[in-house]
Amino acid sequence: MIETVDTLPALRARITEWKRAGLRIGLVPTMGNLHAGHFSLVEAVRKRVDRVVASVFVNPTQFGPNEDFARYPRTPDADTRGLEAAGCDLLWMPSVEAMYPLGLHNTVTVRVPGITEVLDGAHRPGHFDGVATVVSRLFNQVQPDVAAFGRKDYQQLAVIAHLVADLAFPVELLPVEIARDADGLALSSRNQYLDAEARARAPALSAALRALRDAMQQGVPAADAADGAIAALRETGFDVDYVEVRAPDLAPFVEGQSAAVVLAAARLGATRLIDNLEFRLDATPTAR
Repeated sequence: MIETVDTLPALRARITEWKRAGLRIGLVPTMGNLHAGHFSLVEAVRKRVDRVVASVFVNPTQFGPNEDFARYPRTPDADTRGLEAAGCDLLWMPSVEAMYPLGLHNTVTVRVPGITEVLDGAHRPGHFDGVATVVSRLFNQVQPDVAAFGRKDYQQLAVIAHLVADLAFPVELLPVEIARDADGLALSSRNQYLDAEARARAPALSAALRALRDAMQQGVPAADAADGAIAALRETGFDVDYVEVRAPDLAPFVEGQSAAVVLAAARLGATRLIDNLEFRLDATPTAR
């Protein structure tokens, strides 16, 4: 049976017990309202460790003033059942007060420079400061040997990798592939905001990224391919924040490079979706 704790002393008591027994610990940080993508993180890290801890914490510091913190779906009972079925041993479900004991206005903030100022960072100022801050706290609280993060949040993963390298956290990062519905839509807790009409249009986001990849593999310059993807999304009814081709390390893409990633964020109504696609340009063009 999965164990649930909501105080730091209880969490640390269990972690200390496991560490004394020489057990390896894995961490899956989440904001709850879990789906198959989250459970795939648990299953992936389970293969590398002896005990798995998942956190469920809707982190207020990574939401902007006009974003959906208050309405972000919270489903603790379903999350607990799903995590237990996926093989999680311990659920860390802190309150805001437990995570930020000195209050949100007095909290120590962790900021990763450079990489947080582009793409989603440019459209959601302060978002990645909140991510870096809460992940640093989770690493300190759980002291994991391995931590799993999904590749859907590609920029977030890059921010956390920078954080781990610079602050010398003794944590192995385990990137896990994007989980998708059969029609290509990347799984997200926010997908449930989509009404039936918007849900039917939503797979156009992943389709636009695949079309961009195909165009670049056939020799179309990155900027032109991105413009084509933006136009296709707008025709489908998306309000596009960005579609950008970058090098895999998120540096600006330079024509002639052999590998790339395209990242996109766009809205259908009030629902903001993100997606990305990594690909190579020195390979045979992908069959349609």
